[in-house]
Amino acid sequence: MAAAAAASLSPCTPIQNHQRHIQSKFIPCCSFSRSNFNKNRSIGKFVGIQSLKISPFEGNNRPGNKINVLGETENAGIEASNAVKDELFVRFFRESWPYFLAHRGSTFVILISAEIIDSPNLDHILMDISLLHGLGIKFVLVPGTHVQIDQLLAERKCEPKYVGSYRITDADSLSAAMNASGRIRIMIEAKLSPGPSLSGIRRHGDNSRWYDGVSVASGNFLAVKRRGVVEGIDYASTGEVKKIDVSRIRERLDQDSIVLLSNLGYSSSGEVLNCNTYEVATACALALGAEKLICIIDGPILDEYGRLIRFLTLQDADMLIRKRAKQSETAANYVKAVAQEDLACAIFDPNGKAFPRAPKFQNGVGFDNWSGLWSTEQGFAIGGQERLGRLNGYLSELAAAAFVCSGGVQRVHLLDGTMGGVLLKELFQRDGVGTMVASDLYEGIRMARVTDLDGIKRLLLPLEESGILIKRTEEELLQALDSFIVVEREGHIIACSALFPFFKDKCGEVAAIAVSPECRGQGQGDKLLDYIEKKASFLGLQMLFLLTTRTADWFVRRGFTECSIESIPEERRKRINISRRSKYYMKRLLPDGSGIRLDNAYA
Repeated sequence: MAAAAAASLSPCTPIQNHQRHIQSKFIPCCSFSRSNFNKNRSIGKFVGIQSLKISPFEGNNRPGNKINVLGETENAGIEASNAVKDELFVRFFRESWPYFLAHRGSTFVILISAEIIDSPNLDHILMDISLLHGLGIKFVLVPGTHVQIDQLLAERKCEPKYVGSYRITDADSLSAAMNASGRIRIMIEAKLSPGPSLSGIRRHGDNSRWYDGVSVASGNFLAVKRRGVVEGIDYASTGEVKKIDVSRIRERLDQDSIVLLSNLGYSSSGEVLNCNTYEVATACALALGAEKLICIIDGPILDEYGRLIRFLTLQDADMLIRKRAKQSETAANYVKAVAQEDLACAIFDPNGKAFPRAPKFQNGVGFDNWSGLWSTEQGFAIGGQERLGRLNGYLSELAAAAFVCSGGVQRVHLLDGTMGGVLLKELFQRDGVGTMVASDLYEGIRMARVTDLDGIKRLLLPLEESGILIKRTEEELLQALDSFIVVEREGHIIACSALFPFFKDKCGEVAAIAVSPECRGQGQGDKLLDYIEKKASFLGLQMLFLLTTRTADWFVRRGFTECSIESIPEERRKRINISRRSKYYMKRLLPDGSGIRLDNAYA
């Protein structure tokens, strides 16, 4: 059996286990498991790195070197260690290659919380952002300021005032906000200016580009309006997002600058207004159509047992937030802002990407854009005493993530900024180290039903007629239906596949991957295969195998290797039609530490 209708791809980059980070247009992969890496930090125990044997008569066995009783020099251990380091270095770069391709050219909006801004962790975060910018990722940075504003107010013997998620920005608070915002902007610009160290690069020649730091662009990209008087409370110089100047931000990003977006906006009458940082960041991510919103906060997202929550579907996050609506004002605002039907009634463009919905409310207070249409650039504000006191943990951040996902940003990452290298670990490892909320991971995938039989037959028939797949009778399809997985879009079956488990041998057969002609090239085959790998791991299987006559290249690109017929379970070997002269391929499954569950998709 074989996969069909896969896009033609270069044979160089293996594609596997990719759904966490990228959309179907990208070329994803990974075999670099975070769980394996963390469990085997010792170089000698690193998975896949064999121990190196150093001959006692190789290397620096020259007169003058000390030789121990085994005939080995003291330098042999150093050389062995360096050799292992070199091998790890090469391995990391090769395994990171698909991520380089996946993320290059993408736009990431990064919110850096105010707690992280004045912490010693900021330097390394900005260093990693500079590194990633050099790899072709476009960044918009939105730094938080509320901690710094409150500190300045305390120094002036003034009391911060919050109502709900918003600050009441009186004259003292506005002055403090302007001081804090200016200081933070200058500090970030200064820290991004030096560029990388030049200490070890001169052996490659001289180049003027080495001396160029990162260009940082800021400006009046944020148009706002006064929040005004709400329920009898005058919010003074507090603003709400009216418009993000997308064209000018895009212009700066295309000029290879990192854009620094302040939470201070400018009104049509020339006033400076203080806005909520999360409202600005979420509105910016939605307006730009960013691939990711990344929130770098001051701690991890844990469940009730103290375990890291690695992954939540939009539906799971939405349900969790709605359950807290009576005890959390932020959750209640989310319920007002996002109607449940907005999640259930996604509209897809021809490439399978969901169109962003138009939010009906601005945190419970609706306003239009003077054309009778609701603005699609509204964000979601969190803050105030609920967040400051962590009365509901990080529920506020989770609500902001779900709001953005429901608006069309497909992935939001909530990262613990106190962890060293958190951005690199999250973006370049399969399982990541933070919490991801995703709207599109396995959207439309489910187990097949009897009513799907005609749709499955329509997909398989052209491939059976061309000899790519073996022919199955309707009775055979019915018998195997429980093993079939389908992708449904707007009531139509657009792709299918099957997983036949062999529990005794702890392996499973991948069969009948088929995608409708009008949906090819959108990554549906990859999405199905990734789902099958997750399901196989869930079932306790350790290996996948397949038979193919025409599509070997597609599977090799995704981590399968050719094997002999003896590697196939004996039960399956008895039913192989030798006359087809199929090739046999297998793939060992890595332990899955992503936290992605499939139980919802089974429904």
